[in-house]
Amino acid sequence: MLEHLKEAHAVLTEVNKAVLGKQTEIFEIMTAFLANGHVLLEDIPGVGKTTLAIAFSTAMGMDCRRVQFTPDVMPSDLTGFSVYRRDKDKFVYQPGSVFCNLLLADEINRTSPKTQSALLEVMEERKVSVEGETRPVPSPFLVIATQNPSGTSGTQFLPEAQIDRFMINLSLGYPDTDSELEIARSTGSSARTKLVSPVLNTDILLEMQEDINNVFINEGIYKYIIALVTSTRNHPYIERGASPRATIALVRMAKASAWLRGRKFVVPSDIQFQLPYVLSHRIVPNASAKLGSIAKYDIIKSIVGTVPLPYMGDK
Repeated sequence: MLEHLKEAHAVLTEVNKAVLGKQTEIFEIMTAFLANGHVLLEDIPGVGKTTLAIAFSTAMGMDCRRVQFTPDVMPSDLTGFSVYRRDKDKFVYQPGSVFCNLLLADEINRTSPKTQSALLEVMEERKVSVEGETRPVPSPFLVIATQNPSGTSGTQFLPEAQIDRFMINLSLGYPDTDSELEIARSTGSSARTKLVSPVLNTDILLEMQEDINNVFINEGIYKYIIALVTSTRNHPYIERGASPRATIALVRMAKASAWLRGRKFVVPSDIQFQLPYVLSHRIVPNASAKLGSIAKYDIIKSIVGTVPLPYMGDK
């Protein structure tokens, strides 16, 4: 089950060559990819999101495309369309941007709700229906989408029901001083993504994702996950708690986290580490939390502190 663990850690090593000082975030994104999930980054421009996507696609041998979302991007730009070919005397389908392994959907909040919905449908179904014909996208198909929290005039943030489609939500943030100093020193030389070498291919990644499904979770851990998620539904600072989709995401992320740490079984720390990334975009703080300036992270931390740890003797 752990035969490809060395290659997975090699991917982390390669990506860390291009994106400096973000080991935790890179580990988390790799975990989401192993769990076959999509990633939402809420970040300001210029912190290395494009570099991150290119580095992952290079290290994992994936075909990568980037779409800069603007109000004039149409659903057909993503899903594809048919054009008339005079030489063939018929309409020929032209694949859209989603026909790749890794799609960077940059500033998804700057496009129309119709285009957002088209992307989210592909993310969920992993197939495209155009003019009555259904076509699967390549496998694996993974999305890194970004939302810019600043300069929001004229933007359309994803509705809460749709943002739930992303397995995890995180932010790269600014680099630390040492990392930014290294970035400054390397300015003018070759792009850091050229330091990245391919260390696996998509076939191996698919095998890794299959291995994740075989990671063991005992009954006590399952009950612990359910207790954590259901606690969001009656918390005094949460208006609307997490749905069962959060339970599924937490199970998959915990399995991937355990596997990436070299274990064939999940322990409570796997759950606790993944909880903020899985829940932060799935809970809505109420007026009391906003009035008291209580952050989502503090709410999630309080949930971890109140839910008893599972009894590991359960089978």
